[in-house]
Amino acid sequence: MPGPAALIEPDGLTLPWAGDAQPYGLVDLDRAPHSDAPLHLPPFPLLGIGDPNHPLASRLDALVELPVSLNAITQQIMAQPEAARVLVQLLRLIDGLDPAQALVAESLAYGVLQGSAGHARWLAAQVPAPVQSPGTIKVDREGDRLAILIDRPDAHNAIDRDLRDGLRAAFDIAALDPDISHVSLRGAGRSFCTGADLGEFGTTRDPATAHDIRMQILPAHALLRCADRLTVHVQGGCVGSGLEMAAFAGRISASADAWFHLPELAMGIIPGAGGCVSLSRRIGRQRAALMILSGKRISARTALGWGLVDTVMDD
Repeated sequence: MPGPAALIEPDGLTLPWAGDAQPYGLVDLDRAPHSDAPLHLPPFPLLGIGDPNHPLASRLDALVELPVSLNAITQQIMAQPEAARVLVQLLRLIDGLDPAQALVAESLAYGVLQGSAGHARWLAAQVPAPVQSPGTIKVDREGDRLAILIDRPDAHNAIDRDLRDGLRAAFDIAALDPDISHVSLRGAGRSFCTGADLGEFGTTRDPATAHDIRMQILPAHALLRCADRLTVHVQGGCVGSGLEMAAFAGRISASADAWFHLPELAMGIIPGAGGCVSLSRRIGRQRAALMILSGKRISARTALGWGLVDTVMDD
């Protein structure tokens, strides 16, 4: 459990943080006095424990709640403190920002962490993965409806460069054609999508070049322009960039066996396919931070309770 040094009294945050650097801070909302004084968040995650209805609760970076334990979230932060700091600073910055501008900010923050020691350690520890069979993005148009299918079931629909480019092209079609009134996105096989193909991490070494690539071809930029017409159905694993894209949708349904996971912090990075933007708008800044900082898998039922999905279906 965290020691007493992690506890921060709110009256110590009425001025910009001038204390020692630390991985995170805790505010005990069961003990904190009620106050309307300004709260200057420190340059690290500030977590709330205790009363979620306390007036200070909504101003913190995250509130610890089930199914996430305090121990789980602090262990993750301690393992990758730089990524945790960048994450909460980004989420504070983009709160209320125009989504298109927020995507730029997310990419810049992601690029900072691509060049970090924490991400380099994760890359150095990776064992080359076996080559997976390629997949395709299938696009079917029928009248005013566009159906998009991620079809790489043998790899649980992990997204490599070709699939990423195919998704961008499909969402561009939807965004540019006003006659398309409904767009659906699904994944073939047992899993909706298990995120980016891990075998491609670290292949673009220069963070500035990687940022330029994201600005040009990240599917989220086109997805934003048709999000209100998009419905997504999730079965099995919905991980990383798969979840990041799905969270933009106007409506998400999930099978009872669906589960949701954002593993990026353990890799020394943050969600970089639009997830800091999409998740914070769908479930709020604090629960987005809770998911990312903890790396906790959540069930379909928890996702429904949080508003991450709109309905759970028994297949």
